[in-house]
Formats: sequence, structure tokens, C-alpha cells
Amino acid sequence: MDIKTFTAIAPKLPAHIAVLMRGPTGVGKSHLAKQVSEELELPFIDVRGSTMSEGDAGGYPDIEGMKDTGVMTFCMPSWFVRATQEPVVLMLDELNRSLPGVQQSFFQLILDRELGNDKDGNPYKLHPDTRVFAAVNWGAEYDVNDMDPALLRRFWVCDLEPTVTDWLEWANSADIDRVLVDFIRQNPMHLRVDPKDAEPGTVLPTPASWHRVDQALKHMGCAPEEWAGKDRPEGPYAVSLGMVGAEASIAFCSFVEDYDMVLSAEDILDDWKEVKGQASQLNAEGQGTLIEKLSDHFTENTWSSKQAKNAAAFAGTMGDELLVHFWNKLVATQNVPNIQKVHKLLGQRVVEAVKASRDLKN
Repeated sequence: MDIKTFTAIAPKLPAHIAVLMRGPTGVGKSHLAKQVSEELELPFIDVRGSTMSEGDAGGYPDIEGMKDTGVMTFCMPSWFVRATQEPVVLMLDELNRSLPGVQQSFFQLILDRELGNDKDGNPYKLHPDTRVFAAVNWGAEYDVNDMDPALLRRFWVCDLEPTVTDWLEWANSADIDRVLVDFIRQNPMHLRVDPKDAEPGTVLPTPASWHRVDQALKHMGCAPEEWAGKDRPEGPYAVSLGMVGAEASIAFCSFVEDYDMVLSAEDILDDWKEVKGQASQLNAEGQGTLIEKLSDHFTENTWSSKQAKNAAAFAGTMGDELLVHFWNKLVATQNVPNIQKVHKLLGQRVVEAVKASRDLKN
């Protein structure tokens, strides 16, 4: 399942339906649960099952309370207590790396939405609007416990297979450095490398590790945008080497150093006269990359009449096939005000391009 499908369905499920996300490390499982919590405007609580003992999950006997009542009750963990008192998104991470006793507590939590008991024997129940998400690292390269089939059937199970498009859409919304985003757009093979294809212990790129590269370089004052097209400062290669490995780091740093050859959506929309010559010399691959950038910008912004004219001028450098592709990308955004502005400028030519294509096929 791709990320777009997951994010469309998960927030709409009934609160009592638990969600299990399976996939390799670094694909953003925890981030997806947090994204759902933000959409639903609920607090997010991340619980790491692999770090817990049985008592950390199911509670510890209340010895002092037993002295007064003669009845054994349990002091419950804070994350569970909060989830009983108010609606939250409860994330049970690394579920299949948890101890068997922890898994049993999680089983009761998912199956019955309750744990422990008060002095009258009544269990403590999750708030009816609390949602439970769980994540497991999935694949032959992981040393994990098998999931109990009885537990597995209580979930909506999602085998996540994030695409490059998924990551690019997320990266644009998360304000990831635009040069880093362009690198992944043009070099999708470096977004993630399957551990089965490398020696054990090799540092490999993942969607999550590229996020960390972005955070680290910005914190160091070495954001790729700051040195794009210039000599590489001290730091970026070493940082990326330790997060995404040698092959991806070499390619990434070389890409940023040569970035003066790359145009942005803003270059086309706001500075067309200055970049017209460079844009006119782009090959089909370069034009395709700019189409993706313009589509992203088109989705999130309201274009001025001048920007629409500049985009139309850029479209004038394209062949019919790319022109139709560009138009289809813009229409797919469903940004009606922008579509109306561009349609006035390109609509007739798009119709002619489609008609010419049909005539050729006939």
C-alpha cells in the first residue's frame, strides 16, 4: 500500500479499529501515525514496546493500596492512563521486537481496549475515541518475534510500500531543502536501498535518514540551498556519509555542487526573462523535472497572472507530448483558480496537441 492510500483511509476508520503498519525501517511508520494524530487534532503518544518490561506495559502491583483495601490493584503506566482519560493516538512501536509479556499486554489492549483493574475488579478502559496504531519492522533482515495470528487479525494490516512520489509530496509539505528534494526527484534510486542488496552493517539511505540529513545540515548552517553551485563546505559529506552511506553521499554532494545547472519553479515563474535561454536548451528529462516542480508549486500556491504567463511561455518550449503531460499534471491538482488562469493561455494549444496525436494514431 502506498502512503497516499494509507493517509486517505486511516483517519476515517472507526476509533476502535487498530491499525498495524508493516514495513522496513526508515519508511516513516511513526511519522504516518503522528500525521494522523495531527489531522484528527489528537495528542500523539509514542510507546516503544522493545524497550519495555512486562510491568512497564501491564502495570505494577499497588503495594500501598493493598495495605488499605486487601485487594491487589495495579499502578498503570502514564501513557495508558492518559489514553483512558482523553482521546489520543496511541502508537505501539516495534511491536514484534517486544518481550512476550509486553506483547500479551498489547494483545489485551488491542483486543479488549482495556488493561489492569480497580479494587472492584473492573478493568481500566481506553477512552472510546482513543485510536491505537502499531508498527513492526518487516523483512528477512530483522531479528523479530512472529506476530500471534490471533493478535494479527484484530488489526487493519497495512504493508507499506512508499513510493518516491509519496516522499516528494511529503518533503514539499515538510519544508525539506528544495535542492535535496530535487536530488531525490532526479535520483530516485538513492531514496532507499534494500538491506538485502548490501553487506550487513552497511549504512544505507532511507526516507527517514534523508530527513535527518536535512535537519543536520540546516542546524550546521550548511543547508544545500546555501552552497548549491559552489564549492562544498566542510561537513556535508561527512554528515551524509554517516546517515545515508558512501554511494548516496558522493552522488548527493556532487549534485549540489553542480546545482547551478538546475532551474527551480520560482525561476520559471518569477524570472522567466533571465532564464529563458537556459530553459529553452533543456532536454526532455530536464523539462520533465521542471514540470514536476511547477506542479508542486501550482498545488500549494495561488499563481498571479504574470506567473501563469511565464509558465505558458515555458510550455511553449515543449513538444506536444510534454505539453499534454504538463497540462494533465496541473489539472490533477484540482486548484481551480490556477487552472482557469493557465487554461486561458494554453487551452487551445493543448486541444490542438491532443487532436494532432489522435490524427497520427489514425
